[in-house]
Amino acid sequence: MFDPSETPRVFALAPGVDFPAALVAGLKQRMAGQPPEAMARVELIVNTTRMARRIRQIFDAGPATLLPRIRLLTEIADPIALADLPAPVSPLRRRLELTGLVSKLLDAQPDLAPRTALFDLADSLATLMDEMQDEGVSPDDIAQLDVSDESGHWQRALSFFNIVQRYFETGEEAPDVNAFRRLALEQRLKDWEISPPTHPVILAGSTGSRGGTNRLMNAVARLPQGALVLPGFDFDTPASVWDGLTDALSGEDHPQFRFARLMHGLGLRPDDIARWSGDAAPNDGRNRLVSLALRPAPVTDQWRDEGPSLPDLTEATSELTLVEAASQRDEATAIALRLRQAAEDGVTAALITPDRMLTRQVTAALDRWGILPDDSAGTPLQLTPPGRFLRHVSTLFQQDLTAEALLTLLKHPLTHSGHDRGQHLRATRELELHIRNKSWPYPQPDSLRAWGEAEGFGPWADWVAASFCQPPVHGTHPLADWLDLHVARAEAIAAGPMADESELWKEAAGRKTRATVDALRNEAGYGTDLDSWDYAGLFHAILSQKELPNTDETHPEIMIWGPQETRAMGPELLILGGLSEGSWPNLPGADPWLNRRMRHKAGLLVPERRIGLAAHDFQQAVAAPQVWLTRALKSDDAETVPSRWLNRLMNLMNGLPARHGPEALAAMKQRGAHWLALARALETPRPSAPATRPSPAPPVEARPRALSVTEIKTLLRDPFHIYARRVLKLQALNPLQRAPDALLRGTLIHEVLEEFVRQSVSDPALLTTEALLRLSAQIVGDPEVVPYPTTRHLWQARLAKVAEWFAETERARQQIARPVHFEQMGRGDIPALGFTLRGKADRIDMDERGNAHLYDYKTGAAPSEKEQLHFDKQLLLEAAMVERGAFKELQPRHAERAVFVSLAPGKPREVPAPLAEAPAQQVWAEFETLMTRWFEPDRGYTARAALLKESDSSDYDHLSRFGEWDVTDPAERKVLS
Repeated sequence: MFDPSETPRVFALAPGVDFPAALVAGLKQRMAGQPPEAMARVELIVNTTRMARRIRQIFDAGPATLLPRIRLLTEIADPIALADLPAPVSPLRRRLELTGLVSKLLDAQPDLAPRTALFDLADSLATLMDEMQDEGVSPDDIAQLDVSDESGHWQRALSFFNIVQRYFETGEEAPDVNAFRRLALEQRLKDWEISPPTHPVILAGSTGSRGGTNRLMNAVARLPQGALVLPGFDFDTPASVWDGLTDALSGEDHPQFRFARLMHGLGLRPDDIARWSGDAAPNDGRNRLVSLALRPAPVTDQWRDEGPSLPDLTEATSELTLVEAASQRDEATAIALRLRQAAEDGVTAALITPDRMLTRQVTAALDRWGILPDDSAGTPLQLTPPGRFLRHVSTLFQQDLTAEALLTLLKHPLTHSGHDRGQHLRATRELELHIRNKSWPYPQPDSLRAWGEAEGFGPWADWVAASFCQPPVHGTHPLADWLDLHVARAEAIAAGPMADESELWKEAAGRKTRATVDALRNEAGYGTDLDSWDYAGLFHAILSQKELPNTDETHPEIMIWGPQETRAMGPELLILGGLSEGSWPNLPGADPWLNRRMRHKAGLLVPERRIGLAAHDFQQAVAAPQVWLTRALKSDDAETVPSRWLNRLMNLMNGLPARHGPEALAAMKQRGAHWLALARALETPRPSAPATRPSPAPPVEARPRALSVTEIKTLLRDPFHIYARRVLKLQALNPLQRAPDALLRGTLIHEVLEEFVRQSVSDPALLTTEALLRLSAQIVGDPEVVPYPTTRHLWQARLAKVAEWFAETERARQQIARPVHFEQMGRGDIPALGFTLRGKADRIDMDERGNAHLYDYKTGAAPSEKEQLHFDKQLLLEAAMVERGAFKELQPRHAERAVFVSLAPGKPREVPAPLAEAPAQQVWAEFETLMTRWFEPDRGYTARAALLKESDSSDYDHLSRFGEWDVTDPAERKVLS
């Protein structure tokens, strides 16, 4: 195929050229005139499976011919030679071994790192080991580094390096996958030195960013019939720039750095790199523009020298569109619209971005039109239904079962998936309502079984109690034991009470998850003892490393790729999304082991390697026939910075007015603005008239016939609340985990005060501050009643501030009258209306003349006399009920006093009800008149009629659509039938 050559044979293709198509075209051109079997002798080594698949598709398109032997970089070893190498261990086994070693090291030296970093340390150490194997760097090489100015950090790092020393020593341990590949590569290179192959060997599509790949490329280029075909080689870069791209510390982030290092190692100059085929770049002018924009920072003064020689930038960027969206949502919507247009036009299009959040948003936006893109990354296994389910189950071993954890799992689609799921969902709904009503923060098995028997869900409740209500597992246990417990419990929860076959391990996600669990079980013997928290973290970490490919039928021409897949090229439209600094390129993460200088000295890759690879991917992609460049101006309410490459491109264009750069950039933005306008139009809701302030007037027969004395204030201030609660029968659900709110605090303090007064009546010696505080500790300090330690202490301290005042004033109250009745229920009727007023008096004392003294405890501020006269009529109505005989167990002459006892911290006081200004008979007469008005057919229940403060909220504000109307708006009465 190739003429003999004394120099290494290296070819390249320019950025933007369809690499697989041009590769096949050049190969066929060189094989023209040779017998058919000659093509079958060609060995073609490519870097990715997608590249290999695309090459096969091009050959399959015809004409008929024999295929070359297509191999991946990871499959170059001679199968016969592999028999002499030790079998590699799986990456999972190595990581489990490292987890155990790191765990022991942290147990011995807890100051090295927190226990929560166990898996991150083991994984990053495994990643570093892979890189060391690939680059041929041993722990001894690292130990010999000069670290005199970093001794503290270095000593900690060495502690970890020492535990992995044995994995680099020959014969000590079976090699891991990367070490096996290195051994296989070394064996292949030795074989080539002894007997080089005479058939053509072509390595195509790789940049040589890894040490092993770079060594292979050097060897292939020197074979008698060997050749390299480089992707995205910048033929427009001058020799002076190439000469400066040899230092990793200064040039690693340049897109052509790896090619410069390769040429340096092969002794070649840029002029020695020939074009593989005659395929031209889609837009040579654009390639020259991008090449100049991406020059290394020390030579960007060349912009002034070379910029004026660029072609007209309007034509060079005519197929470039710049989308600068206000938010990530707008960016995703605009991209989705363009992909939809491409699908309708039959144009092959791909979104290329490392931002997985952006890809998920675009996929969701495309779903509205029934377009499912072919996402090469798939779905992380931990986000699939089986992955989420198993992660939830793994947390059940850590602590007592909470109501939230129980209902989260009961509602999961894989729970009780074996039989009669409809009945399961009904039982779950009823249980949730019961838990919310009874405020069970930690459901207990006996309580669950009792509820099940009472509600007719006995067998189901027994299954819930047995499967969920198990005590936490304490201590450390072998990984295999954890896995057996975990899987058994998950299968029992998924199967349901009848133990039927569930859906847990079915479908593609279930099968993939089962394979991952089985692999973990097979390697569990190499793990270490873990506690429940460590096991859940390990299981999550293992799931997160797996991905589930798209199993649904995807659109054949709409794709989502990672940046490295641009080398496969092919699409007519490429959308480069998320072009903001920190997104593309991703900023190098912190290395817990070696800093940038130490990596360079050791011969490892410096952090800028990823930036350089991303830069090459950008340069390759931006040269496609049609290109979109998109970014969001804001991310999470913070301003973003344009990607360094996009920023350079815009700055260069703005600095070239003679080449119409500013006009070309404005045109790029204008094209993007058109699609952003379409996106905003798509997202703009249809205008609709705002809701008016409601004042529904239901039929008289539907209106409530009974209210409590505390609801009368609500009837006056927010009638709509009464309508929603008593007419529509709507009630706000309690939270699953009831917070220590004012209602619970008031209930407990009422209980403390009631018991304190009862005891002091029986034994006056207990009428002391100390006795009150003891009761507070017994009732408020009960962990089963208030399962929040901080809240218990705060509430007891709150009561302690007013305890002395209450004890002193209680002596005065008991001198006036004797406490007799507590929590006394009463009923006052209005026969003409068929209406009943209910009331529960906190406390009623009786004096020597038989008169009643009413007290109501308030843990906050008590209503003023003016408020009581007009709105808060609770005590006034209770006094009227006393004189009407509404409380059956007492028959006093009349209500002598009615007092609010306010226990507000810092300002406790008694606030008497204005019985002199509002006598009981007058209050009741006014109440009858009020309720008579509320039974008039056209009387409406106006929303927020007279709330004390505009900031006050109601449980039914969302139902009345408050916010669309204001309290200054007139109410719209609507008579209902």
